[in-house]
Amino acid sequence: MRKALIVLAFIFAILGIVFVILPMGTLGVLPVGLSLLFAGLAYAKSDASNRNVPKWLIIVAGLTLVIVMVRAMMPDEVEQDVQFEQKKIESKQEDLQDLEGLE
Repeated sequence: MRKALIVLAFIFAILGIVFVILPMGTLGVLPVGLSLLFAGLAYAKSDASNRNVPKWLIIVAGLTLVIVMVRAMMPDEVEQDVQFEQKKIESKQEDLQDLEGLE
C-alpha cells in the first residue's frame, strides 16, 4: 500500500510540475493537492526509518503549490501596441473613403 501511494504521489508531483511549467493557470493545484495527499498518506504509513521518500515528495509538492499560487497572483498584463492601433484607425478611414468613392 505504501509503495502504491508513493508511486501515485510521484506521478501527480510530476504532473503538477508540468502544469506549473505550462501556462495552465490554477489548474496545477489539483495534481499538486493529490500529490500532497498521497505523499502524506505514504508518510503516515511508513516506518520511522523509511520516511525519506515521502518527506521529499511532500517538500516538492509543497514548493510546487507555492509556485502555482504565486503565478496565480501575478497579474497578466498585455502591453498596448500603439502602432497597430494607429494602423487600424487609418485602415478604417481608408475603407470609409473607398466606400464614399463608390457612391
